Amino acid sequence: MKQVLVTGGSGFIGSHLAEALLARGDQVTVVDDESTGNASNLAAARENDRLTYIQGSVGDETIVSQLTENADEVYHLAAAVGVALIARAPMETIERNIYPTELVLSRLRERIQRGENVKCFLASTSEVYGKNPKDTWSEEDDLVFGSTTRPRWSYGASKAIDEFMGLASHREYGLPVVIGRFFNVVGPRQTGAYGMVLPRFVEAALKGKPLIVHDDGAQTRCFAHVDDVVRAVVTLMETDAAVGKVFNIGSDQPISILELAKKVIEVSGSSSTIEFQTYADAYDKDFEDIRRRVPDLTRLRSTIGHVSDHNLDSIIHKVIEFQRTCAS
Repeated sequence: MKQVLVTGGSGFIGSHLAEALLARGDQVTVVDDESTGNASNLAAARENDRLTYIQGSVGDETIVSQLTENADEVYHLAAAVGVALIARAPMETIERNIYPTELVLSRLRERIQRGENVKCFLASTSEVYGKNPKDTWSEEDDLVFGSTTRPRWSYGASKAIDEFMGLASHREYGLPVVIGRFFNVVGPRQTGAYGMVLPRFVEAALKGKPLIVHDDGAQTRCFAHVDDVVRAVVTLMETDAAVGKVFNIGSDQPISILELAKKVIEVSGSSSTIEFQTYADAYDKDFEDIRRRVPDLTRLRSTIGHVSDHNLDSIIHKVIEFQRTCAS
């Protein structure tokens, strides 16, 4: 039985990951400050006596030292979440992304130097690519950030620093690290409160309200079900060939945001209309967006043979079903 620590484990992805690790038979400890996560996401998991839940911050050195001391694996998912938060609070974004990662990696390096075994998954994001103009992004591509006067890029830049620290910990200290860059992960339990587009669209459609599309809606994204993403994360951590590498994790099937809005209305049978909103009205006048975000999944597939179980229609159906259940 592995002793596993999940930071940010009451969040959307973290709670699904905790459940998957419990299903594998692990002893799982979750730590979350509930700033964006919610303990209710773990309601079913907390009935399992192999889950320990701690409300606390991974910015607390004492908590991090205690929880990493005996872990066989650490899944570090705690981070700032969502475009809305990034635009509103760039300082908070930077602090919540960099300092806790520094603490976690420092404690794990100390254990490696003592001759102990511990492995780390470091959650990153497609935001690290910035506004790289390529049609499809692969893991060795350049990171292209905008001006420092545009707060949007603070998120991608801070997560890139996390990646640099994780890879340096592997190269210099031998810490087994796997890095995953998530691309638009969606599914049950995700909230639209921080700008996530699919739950925001579904909530509006089920209430018969207009679906608000930012800018012209021609932005292109790929949406992956959280169960597929979690399965990829767990499999990568079980695969020796993944250590010391960065992986795009998500779907590579693009759709425009406007087409996504139309599809949500169709699948839900809603009478909702679509309205457009400028970025300045949605966020602020300094906001910049990325027109196209599509991952190259060659490395993920060649390393673990990953195949997604969910297409976009099934994902939308599941999100609709979840929101209807929550509303009833």
